[in-house]
Amino acid sequence: MTVILQVEDLHVSFKTYGGQVKAVRGVSFCLHKGETLAVVGESGCGKSVTSQSIMGLLPAYTSEITNGRILFGGSDLASMDDRSMRKIRGADISMIFQDPMTALNPTMTIGRQMTEGIMEHRKLSKQQAKAKALEMMKLVSIPNAELRMKQYPHEFSGGMRQRIVIAMALVCEPQILIADEPTTALDVTIQAQILELFKDIQKKTGVSIILITHDLGVVASVADRVAVMYAGKIIEEGTKRDIFYRPHHPYTQGLLHSVPRLDDEAKELLPIPGTPPDLFAPPIGCAFASRCPHAMVVCGKLYPGSREVAKGHYADCWLLDERAKVLHR
Repeated sequence: MTVILQVEDLHVSFKTYGGQVKAVRGVSFCLHKGETLAVVGESGCGKSVTSQSIMGLLPAYTSEITNGRILFGGSDLASMDDRSMRKIRGADISMIFQDPMTALNPTMTIGRQMTEGIMEHRKLSKQQAKAKALEMMKLVSIPNAELRMKQYPHEFSGGMRQRIVIAMALVCEPQILIADEPTTALDVTIQAQILELFKDIQKKTGVSIILITHDLGVVASVADRVAVMYAGKIIEEGTKRDIFYRPHHPYTQGLLHSVPRLDDEAKELLPIPGTPPDLFAPPIGCAFASRCPHAMVVCGKLYPGSREVAKGHYADCWLLDERAKVLHR
């Protein structure tokens, strides 16, 4: 498959009064054309910071990409200035934000918000932009699109607002769509509709999707590949089947054990004990060592590095080392 986006050894830090927070610590992954890559993990693990780095939306004065490259279309997005990023942002790479109400301008009609991006990036006339916006609203199943374009965000339900945000993100026909927890604020019924909409849109447009979420149910529904993040690092990556049926990192196993299963109602849920590490001073070894039931002395002293478990399935864990396998027989 064709690689459309390549993130290599990305490091992002935030400056605070208490010191530097190392939010992303060496993230690497690739996105293939037409696939959905889910990035999962608990709050604060660096998922959203990674997506904002790709979009060039990190706060200028408090954040810094200290190392790494984000390769797209032969260019490194990490080294681009804001003026250059504006030509890519919204046109080639678009983002759906977590809360549709705060993503929309309450003082502007939906029509105006949808057409301004098309007119800026595609240089269409006002009438052409309106026609394109109507076409996109119909694609995301918004009825009476002509009337709805004259309305304001507060006149829409939460599910409809999310559809509008998706339509705005897709209106310039981007190659990559980043969805940052797009169903978190929605009820279960609307959530299912939005996930079906993602599948339908991808089938019709061929857009590549990076889905940021902590909901494993959402991952199971739409993802092709999954990257599991913990404390600013991707600690396991593989296909959806690899992660759900053959997890190798204890953190991934812990995530799956903490989710209720319909096929085993008697099974007791097992929460992961402890709390994530302080990223002001990240541990030098495996960040999960203090919470891991299988931790060894080496886990707290050296980072294990990535090991290929099967084709395309990688995990960062000392338990996969041949010497550890001998000890655990």
